[in-house]
Amino acid sequence: MDPAENHFGQWGNVALWIVLGLLFLVFIPFNRKSQRKPSSVYAAFIVAMAFEMFGVPMSMYIIAWIVGDKLPDGILWGHTLYSYIGHTGMYVGMVLMLVGAALVITGWHVVYKRYWRQEEGKGELVTDGIYRFIRHPQYTGFLLITLGMLLDWATLPMLIMWPIMAVMYYRLARKEEGEMVEAFGHQYVAYRQRTGMFLPRLFGARPESGVSPAR
Repeated sequence: MDPAENHFGQWGNVALWIVLGLLFLVFIPFNRKSQRKPSSVYAAFIVAMAFEMFGVPMSMYIIAWIVGDKLPDGILWGHTLYSYIGHTGMYVGMVLMLVGAALVITGWHVVYKRYWRQEEGKGELVTDGIYRFIRHPQYTGFLLITLGMLLDWATLPMLIMWPIMAVMYYRLARKEEGEMVEAFGHQYVAYRQRTGMFLPRLFGARPESGVSPAR
């Protein structure tokens, strides 16, 4: 039996992976409707990976049925990059997932205490800590977690959902930044000029035009 086949039919691992993956949704403000669509895509991504990595490899069956041949280890079967670089893709994916998880938790810890919680000063603009380097560490974290999963064990649904999720988080970030400009005015505009959205800004502040902050 192919060793990769030992991954399948492990429904306890399916449930465990889904629970662990969805735990990170605790670190976003569910009270905002704008958060729900990207969160739903992220949840579907986690379920798809758990189901196809430990349950039943539906992508492999569908593609094999279409092409009429057994798939070799690769993008839709086994570890994503195994045929090219061995297990290196899995190790890189694990690092990305850990970094992403750290960004989600770190970003939440600061903004929960100083912006979301009314009794602890809701409305304060957070520009230090991890927010000194990127404006949306939690969204970066979600994208890194899921990208790491793709490098480890990509499936057809995951390959379709990841770019959709990336676009949704980008649009959500832009929408939230508009709200922050209205709330904090020039203070947030200056912060946005010197800080990267999802990745650290490497070449200094960028000029902005056409921004009319409220204050």
